[in-house]
Amino acid sequence: MLIEKKYQIWIKVLTYAVLLVFAVYTLFPFLWMVSTSIKPPEEVRSASPSFFTSNPTAEHYYNILALSKFPLYFVNSLKVAAITTVLAILLSIFSAYALSRLTRVRGVRYVSTGMMMTQLIPSVLLVLPLYVFMMKTQLLDTFYSLIIAYTTFMLPMCVMMLKGFFDSIPYEMEESAMIDGCSRLGIVIRMIIPLSLPSIIATSLFAFVGAWNEFLFAFTFINKDEFRTLTPGLSLLRGLFTTDWGSLMAASVLSVMPIALSFAYLQRFLVAGLTAGSVKG
Repeated sequence: MLIEKKYQIWIKVLTYAVLLVFAVYTLFPFLWMVSTSIKPPEEVRSASPSFFTSNPTAEHYYNILALSKFPLYFVNSLKVAAITTVLAILLSIFSAYALSRLTRVRGVRYVSTGMMMTQLIPSVLLVLPLYVFMMKTQLLDTFYSLIIAYTTFMLPMCVMMLKGFFDSIPYEMEESAMIDGCSRLGIVIRMIIPLSLPSIIATSLFAFVGAWNEFLFAFTFINKDEFRTLTPGLSLLRGLFTTDWGSLMAASVLSVMPIALSFAYLQRFLVAGLTAGSVKG
């Protein structure tokens, strides 16, 4: 018994040691990015860079926030990601509910399979046809082009994530509500959405992160600074011959903060939402 207990302790120690190594490996690039963003320019350009600095400075953050168009790009990304998330969630809730409950309708399963199959198509293959479509509809250099593209690409995965949770909600609850005179729309609004709140929040984070981090469509569809979002905006900070790495790292740190804070604040909803539909019944 004592030997078995010692064995379990060593297993735990080894497990936590491995997890610590992976955590350091994962966080080190971000920590180096933060460290570089507060170093003086001469230390950033040093031939033998060090992780710590004895003279921290906010010069790079001042350059980004006051002397560049980073605040404009940041606000543009926030607008596009927020609108995309709202549209994707609203459409996904009703689509996922229909796919979850209308299982007896012929062809519903093929719709679900078809939606998942669209995820196998690389987005780079659709850039040219989407560009032609946006050009002919005069949507280039507008937020609408990004919102339409992002919402379309986010929908299949959002629908499947929500459908997995809706499947676990007993249908008997809806039957009881129908007996009391509640409509389908009332069931979704008053019953399904409140019960699915953790899953909806997790799906919202997924959609927001996807729209926030997207680069290809934003780089292709937008050529005007007034509509440019954060990811292609960061790429403009690299010069043709030289790059201000301190300012670039400062901009990268600021661009990561909304996502990091969202995950930190909504972590309990995220875990509950991602695991809620794993067990049916």
